[in-house]
Amino acid sequence: MPMARPTRPNILWVSFEDTNPFYGCYGDPVARTPNLDRLAAEGCRWPLTFSTAGVCAPARAAVITGMYSTSIGTHHMRTAHVNEFTPEMPTPYEAVVPHYVKCFPEYLRAAGYYCTNNHKTDYQFHPPRTMWDECSTDAHWRNRPDPDQPFFAVFNPHTTHESGMWPEKCPEPAFDPADVVVPPVFPDTTEVRLALARMYTNIETADRILGERLSELEADGLAENTLVMHWSDHGPLPRGKRWPYDSGIHVPMIARWPGRLEAGAVSDRLVSTVDLGPTVLSAAGLPIPAHMQGRAFLGDQAAAPREYVYAARDRHDTAYDMVRAVRDRRFKYIRNYRPEVSGAPWIVYLNRHPIMQELWRLYREGELNEAQSLLFRRPRPVEELYDTQADPWETRNLAGEARYAADLARLREALDRWRRDVGDMGEIPESEMVRRWHPDGKQPRTAAPLAIALDRDHRGFEPIGPGEALAAPALIQLHSATQGASIAWRLDDADDQAGWRLYTEPLRLPRGRTTLRARAIRIGYAESEETCVSVTVA
Repeated sequence: MPMARPTRPNILWVSFEDTNPFYGCYGDPVARTPNLDRLAAEGCRWPLTFSTAGVCAPARAAVITGMYSTSIGTHHMRTAHVNEFTPEMPTPYEAVVPHYVKCFPEYLRAAGYYCTNNHKTDYQFHPPRTMWDECSTDAHWRNRPDPDQPFFAVFNPHTTHESGMWPEKCPEPAFDPADVVVPPVFPDTTEVRLALARMYTNIETADRILGERLSELEADGLAENTLVMHWSDHGPLPRGKRWPYDSGIHVPMIARWPGRLEAGAVSDRLVSTVDLGPTVLSAAGLPIPAHMQGRAFLGDQAAAPREYVYAARDRHDTAYDMVRAVRDRRFKYIRNYRPEVSGAPWIVYLNRHPIMQELWRLYREGELNEAQSLLFRRPRPVEELYDTQADPWETRNLAGEARYAADLARLREALDRWRRDVGDMGEIPESEMVRRWHPDGKQPRTAAPLAIALDRDHRGFEPIGPGEALAAPALIQLHSATQGASIAWRLDDADDQAGWRLYTEPLRLPRGRTTLRARAIRIGYAESEETCVSVTVA
């Protein structure tokens, strides 16, 4: 007898880290990506997909909230950063986003989805307990207690992270360094070629992991009712990662949705990674909250195509900067708010990259050509304009050329409008922003939940204490006094394997003795103390 299908689609994400689309299906002649290529052949590819930031935590904060990091204060990389030589910085802290902002898996959980993450988070705040049913290296859709329950499952192989190009992480690449193509912004040296060969090796490994997840879907008989989405958070290379050049923000986007997406399709639509959350909600048939700034590009609530995508660069570890960018299908406009700051500031993690080490070595020796020296130029241009079709590595700045004046003016105005619309918090010094969130220098704590009973004798006027006796039918309301808090609850019952559940409506208690535990959390706040009540329903 065939397995019953959920009415809503399952959704599987397999996201990579630090990856431009160096894939066979994107025309790369070096890559070996059979599983990605098959996914694209069976689904749709969006070649014009861009991240909101060239670095992971700000980019992932936008993905998980559907809001630009510059709009919610998650734009500095990273809030948990600590360096012994810079104790004056306001880090570490957790970003306190507006009270109405949730991580979008909560909306899925509230609608009955089983949500798992394996296991990357990095949102600039601690992932709230209410966000995932399971978040661990063992998280999997196969762990859901009801096999007919629709799921949203996220897998994130770590192999493609930029650190995978360090020699100790991948000493013997599976690709011949002689076969790689060295971008014009890098010197053609042995170390650069080895790093690029490691990059391709790591992508091949991640492709194999994606293939394993697809095979599991098929083995479970779920492939026909599952929307599979693949994307990356940003690019991997110096002058790419941490920067709004295309090598930093151009990312893959591939989706397969049997019956909804034509096999082998290629969309010319501009897509931003801030669109991912709204797109998942649209695909699941759930309303998209009005505060979300992303636009769905799939499902019944798909929005009109974008005219522009936007990106930002702010603090990276020890180094402050402020750069904003806007891009259409062809032109990229970049504005440097601090042109006096070097394009190669002190960032310890970046300096570990073997390509960056080569750039520094040859810069010291005066052996870099003009394109290879772009990262070190100072002062930087106040404005940059690139024709990304003619100049994909963005080496020729057109901002001063008269024939591009109209494009410059158009993109300049688009960037100003976007910054006004989202309320760019880059205007606020980070230290001042943190003082607003932690006025006494301490992280605020979410108020503990109250348990309020509703039965024949309890009218919902005041909380109950431990050991309360209730008459069936009995309900329990949970309430936290912290604005914007979500509440997680569970029952101390040997037969209850559901773990922490998201509170969405009054709980109907069974007859007998029940111990109810609850915790409240607002994003950026410390989790509340646990509330525990034992109730007997007769």
